Amino acid sequence: MHGKIERLYNYPIKGLSAQPVEQALLRPGDGFPDDRLFGFARHDSGFDQNDPQPLPKDRFVVQVKEERLAGLVTHFDSRTRHMRILVKGNVVFERLLIDGDAIRAAENFIATMFDLDEATRPTFACSGVHRFTDVSVVSKELMNAISLINLDSVRDMEERIKAPIDPLRFRANVYFSGWPAGRELEMVGRTFRLGAARLRVMMRTRRCAATEVDPTTARRDLQIPRLIMQNYGHADMGIYAEVIEGGEIRLGEAIHFEEVFA
Repeated sequence: MHGKIERLYNYPIKGLSAQPVEQALLRPGDGFPDDRLFGFARHDSGFDQNDPQPLPKDRFVVQVKEERLAGLVTHFDSRTRHMRILVKGNVVFERLLIDGDAIRAAENFIATMFDLDEATRPTFACSGVHRFTDVSVVSKELMNAISLINLDSVRDMEERIKAPIDPLRFRANVYFSGWPAGRELEMVGRTFRLGAARLRVMMRTRRCAATEVDPTTARRDLQIPRLIMQNYGHADMGIYAEVIEGGEIRLGEAIHFEEVFA
């Protein structure tokens, strides 16, 4: 069963824009490079910058609650901490988040966007050795899992519901094609090759209300979890996989299981 890598993304700041990359170096036991290393933690999240720990996704400003986030086009360089935010093509915020004033300005921007007062202003959180992935609180291994979406599964769902679905609703790291629709969900526990790397499927990805938001219009227009359940009898779309052998992956490279599927 052979497929091809079609798209690669990281999400440096949890809840903000997907950032496309053409290649990535995967390391054993580690997550996708520059993925979910930062976030805007809610005022009552319990996040401690002196002792950063994984937190549930509802402790952050994310699209599951604030669909208007999808109206922002953001770019963040995890190394320089240069942040740029655009709305309708216009730059509305640009700073290097390397000092207290700049960080506070970014926090104030998010607070103003969601009408939050000083008492409820979010905190720009750095994960330290952790990642703020949706399943980070389950285990260290899942915190560092790579998320994958089979584009053929998305196309199959489009045909069933008679409506287009932007795959970016699922906010995955790796988007691939060439496998039968839904086959990836049957592969938990099995290993596969992704470019020069080798991964093992850990679990299926259960979808939440964040997928209801169209990433272009920033509107809730499709009840994706309910539609998946109605059409497939479960709410899963995509898989999480851990890197067991590192290597570089690139757009256009192969993704295939190492043994014949029975």
